[in-house]
Amino acid sequence: MEPSEISTALKSYSFVAWRKPNFSFLEKLYHCIFIQLLVALKFITNVVYAFDACVFALNVFFSVFLTIIILVWFFQPGAFFGGVGGLVFLIHYNDERRAIPKGEGEKFERSAIQGPIIGGPFTLIDTERRVVNEQSFLGNWVLLYFGYTSSPDVGPAEVQKIAKAVDILESKENQRVLPVFVTIDPQRDCPAHLHAYLREFDQRIVGLTGPVAAIRQMAQEYRVYFKKVYEEGDDYLVESSHNTYLLNPNMEVVKSFGVEYNAEELSDAIVKELKKSRTT
Repeated sequence: MEPSEISTALKSYSFVAWRKPNFSFLEKLYHCIFIQLLVALKFITNVVYAFDACVFALNVFFSVFLTIIILVWFFQPGAFFGGVGGLVFLIHYNDERRAIPKGEGEKFERSAIQGPIIGGPFTLIDTERRVVNEQSFLGNWVLLYFGYTSSPDVGPAEVQKIAKAVDILESKENQRVLPVFVTIDPQRDCPAHLHAYLREFDQRIVGLTGPVAAIRQMAQEYRVYFKKVYEEGDDYLVESSHNTYLLNPNMEVVKSFGVEYNAEELSDAIVKELKKSRTT
């Protein structure tokens, strides 16, 4: 029930009460208390009006309460049927407001399935200090990983896994996927240092670095979490989500892989996505 409807109910109740002027003192006291309850209910409805479930509960409470009081106090059959009719109308009216118009629910389900958009434009530099953006990789399947060269354990294991998965794809499946490593520690991972690090794993891995602001923007676009954790002195580690993304030739993310995949499982999952793209 909207606040304006409660105001209308107050006026209607006052009209009915006016037709019963021969009140005793106790009846007048009950009348005043009841009016105050309606005023309080109006205030509460104003507060919770934005919450539809609360409004529905207040609708039922208000209608039942008003019907019982009028029936018992005034003994008028018309009041009884009017109160019941008001209750039915309010429930029906509130159900209409809560109902989802045809088609709107389907749109919501589709958007929920699609989820948030991951990825976006970026501009970084590679290990040869050349400017690289998302258009530089168009036409290639890309395996994108966010890490840093000072990672003590998870980072090297993930890079080694990616290198092995790429080998499996090329040797057994004759599928070429371009591995790309984006550092999340650009302050320490300069192009030369990044080049030396990646060469220890696989020369095919493209290393990208750049200004801190550019790295942060790309990480946000790809929903990558990372945070510096300082140790003794100025030394620090970087906590991160260690996600690896498979991007199609249009640079759209089609799959995300966590650390739980090994190289064989990763290559198998990539093959499935490649085959799926050919059938759509």
